[in-house]
Amino acid sequence: MSLLYLDSLTIKEDDSNSSTENLSLEEDLDSDLEPDEKPNHKPSTTAEVYLEACRLTGVVPVSYFIRHLGTSSMDLNHHGLGPLGCKALAIALVTDMTISTLELADNHILAEGAKHLVEMLKANFTINTMDLSDNHLQSVGAECIGKMLLENISLKSLKLSGNKFTEDDAKFFADALSSNYRVKHLDLSHNAFSGRGGEHLGQMLANNEGLETLDLSWNHLRMKGAVAFSAGLKVNITLKHLDLSWNGFGNEGALAMGEALKYNNTLVHLNLNNNRITNEGVGTLCKGLEFNDTLRVLLLAYNSLTVEGALALVNVVKNSHKTALEEINICNVLVNENFVRLLELTCQEHPSLEVQYGGVGGFIAKKPPKRLDPMKVIQDYLDQRKLRLWDFFRNIDKDGTMRVPVGDFRKAVQQSSIPLDRYQIEELIQRLDRERTGMVDYRGLADTRKQMMKDHRRQLRKTESRQKKEKQKSDRILKTFQSAVEAVTPRESMVMSPGAGAKEDSSGPQHFSATPLSSWHHIVMSNSSRYSVTNLSSEHVHQPHHHLHREQQRPTSSPAMRSYSHPNLLDDSPRSGPGKTGSSAQGMHSDPEGDVGKLSATTDHLTRSRPALNNQLSAGKSKTGKVKKKKKKRVEKA
Repeated sequence: MSLLYLDSLTIKEDDSNSSTENLSLEEDLDSDLEPDEKPNHKPSTTAEVYLEACRLTGVVPVSYFIRHLGTSSMDLNHHGLGPLGCKALAIALVTDMTISTLELADNHILAEGAKHLVEMLKANFTINTMDLSDNHLQSVGAECIGKMLLENISLKSLKLSGNKFTEDDAKFFADALSSNYRVKHLDLSHNAFSGRGGEHLGQMLANNEGLETLDLSWNHLRMKGAVAFSAGLKVNITLKHLDLSWNGFGNEGALAMGEALKYNNTLVHLNLNNNRITNEGVGTLCKGLEFNDTLRVLLLAYNSLTVEGALALVNVVKNSHKTALEEINICNVLVNENFVRLLELTCQEHPSLEVQYGGVGGFIAKKPPKRLDPMKVIQDYLDQRKLRLWDFFRNIDKDGTMRVPVGDFRKAVQQSSIPLDRYQIEELIQRLDRERTGMVDYRGLADTRKQMMKDHRRQLRKTESRQKKEKQKSDRILKTFQSAVEAVTPRESMVMSPGAGAKEDSSGPQHFSATPLSSWHHIVMSNSSRYSVTNLSSEHVHQPHHHLHREQQRPTSSPAMRSYSHPNLLDDSPRSGPGKTGSSAQGMHSDPEGDVGKLSATTDHLTRSRPALNNQLSAGKSKTGKVKKKKKKRVEKA
C-alpha cells in the first residue's frame, strides 16, 4: 500500500494484506479531475504523485494544477486548498524542478499548511517566489516561516499579507532576515505590527543587507514604533522601495523619518499615504529631504495637508541642489495660484519633476486679525500723549463725577482721534454700562492698565509654555530616535580603530575605539598575503614578553583585511589558530632574509623590534643621567 510519509513529504511503498480494501475506499472520493484509469504502479511524474497524495489525504485534486504543470508560474490563489490540500500539493512539489513562482493566497492553509510547505522547501530549491497572503497563519505560522528563512537559500520574494501576525511575531522575521540576505522582496502588510513590532522591524532593517522592497502598509506603526523603525532605516544600505501607508505615523513619525532621510542614501520610493501627517510634519520631513539625494518618488496623499505643506515640498525641490525627487503625490490637496506659479518655475529647473495635486481652488488658512481691546487702545492713546482720563473727558464731565451719558460718551470718542471703529465703541459702552442705566462710568478705564499688564504677561507665559512643550516633545522624539539608532546598530558592524588600545594597561580590560563599518568601506588592502598571520611567526618578530602576552589575547584576523558587516560572512575565510603568537602583528611584514629591524608604514607602536627598544632605553638612560647632574650642580650652588 502507498503510505504518506509525513516527515519527508514523500510517498513510500508498503506491502500489506489490507491494501486492496483501503484503495477501494479511496477510489470513491469525488474529484474535479477524473482520470480514466487509477495508476496501480509507483507514481513517477509530478501529476501522478499529486493524484496519489490527494487520494491518501482525502482531498479533491485541483485540475488547474495538473493542466499547468511544466510552467514556471503556478497561480493557485482562491482555490480553497486548506491544510490537507496544501499537504498534497507540497508532496507533489518536492521533486518538481520547473515551478519558480507559487501563488497560494487566500487558501486558508493555516499554520499546519505552512509547515508542509516549509518541509517541501527543504528539498525544492527551484521556487524563489511565494505568495501566502490571507491564509490565517497567525503566530505559529510566523514562527515556522521564520525558522525556514534561517536555512532557506532559494526564496527571493515572499508575500505574507493579511495573516493576523501580532507585533511580537515581528521578532521571528527580524531574527531570520538579520542573517538571510537572499530575500529581496517582503510583504508584511495588513497585519498588526505596532510598538514592539516597529522595534523588531527596525532591528531587521539595521542588520539586513539584502532586502530591496518592503511593504508594511495597513499596520499600526506609530509613535514609538514609527521612531524605532525609522532608526533602522537610517543605517540600512540596501532598501529601495518602502510602503508605510495607512500606519498612522503622525508628525512624530514624520520627524523621525526626516532624520532617517538625512543619512539614508539608497531609498528610491517612499509611500506615506494616509498617515495623519499635517503641515508641521511635512516641515520636519522636508528638513531631511534637503540632504537626501536618492529619493525619487514621495507619496503623501490623503494626509491633512493644505497649501502650506504643498508649498514646502515644492520649495525643497527648488532650493535644494542635492534632491533627486521626480514625483510627489498630494492628490487630495487643493492648491492656489501661487503654488502653480512656483511649480512652473521649479519645473524649469527640474524638468523631470511631476506633482499630482487635487486642483486649483485652495487657500492659505489665515486666522482673522485679533480685534484689539478698546480699553487698551484708549489707554495706549492716553499714554502716548501723556494725558489723564479726566483731561480727556473734562469737556463732557463738568461735575468731575466720572459719569457721563452714553450719547455724550459715544460722540466724544467718535470725534477724537482714538483709533476705534464703531464695533469697538459699542463693545466699550457695554462693558462700562453693564446694567444698562444710560450712564457710562469711565472710572473702569482707570483700573484697566494694571489688568491689561497682567493679561499680557499671562498670554506671554502661555505662548512660551506652548513653545517649550513643543520643543521638549521634538527633543524627546529625537532623543528616542538616537537611542533607537544605537540600539539597532549591530555590534558586528563596529570594528576596531587603528592604533586603539596603544596605551592600554595589560592588567585591565582591553577597551577599543569603535567606528561604524560604513566609514571603513573604502579600505581594501592589496597584497594581503604579505600581512598574513602565517607569515608573521615569532621567529621573525621579536617582541617584549609583556607586549606579547597582551597581543595574544586579541582576536585573530582574516588574511584578507576587508570590511564586513556580519560574522557569518567570515565563516569561509581562513583564520589562524588561537595558539599562534604572531596573530596581532598586522602592521608588520616579515623579511625572509632575517632583517627584523624594518617595520611597515602601518605598524603599531606596540609592535617594535628589540634593537629599536634598546635604542630607546639607552636614550632614556642618558637623559636621566643629564638631569641628575643638573640637580647636583644646583644643590652645590645653593
